[in-house]
Amino acid sequence: MLVVNRFRAGADPAGLQADLERVHALLAEQRGYVDGWLGRNVDDPDLWVLTTRWEHVGAYRRALSSYDLKLHGVPVLSRAIDEPGAYEVVEPGGVLNVADARVT
Repeated sequence: MLVVNRFRAGADPAGLQADLERVHALLAEQRGYVDGWLGRNVDDPDLWVLTTRWEHVGAYRRALSSYDLKLHGVPVLSRAIDEPGAYEVVEPGGVLNVADARVT
């Protein structure tokens, strides 16, 4: 599972970078974390991305419920651009998630 969170740095790019590095370190401590990285757009340097990979969606959701992430991570992650950010990795010939309602 892949999670992509994009951010606008605004007037404080160094502050955003520090915040995202801290959040990434907190995420990396969680069970189910595979890897991740922080990036800055080459055409629009105000645009940043925090990308992480997880064993499955449940691992990511559990990670967000940890105390340290609720305290230090969620306030930063809530500043992300409002767009869907969780993706399934598509393998050749793999069965994809069905686009049906998840709650009945």
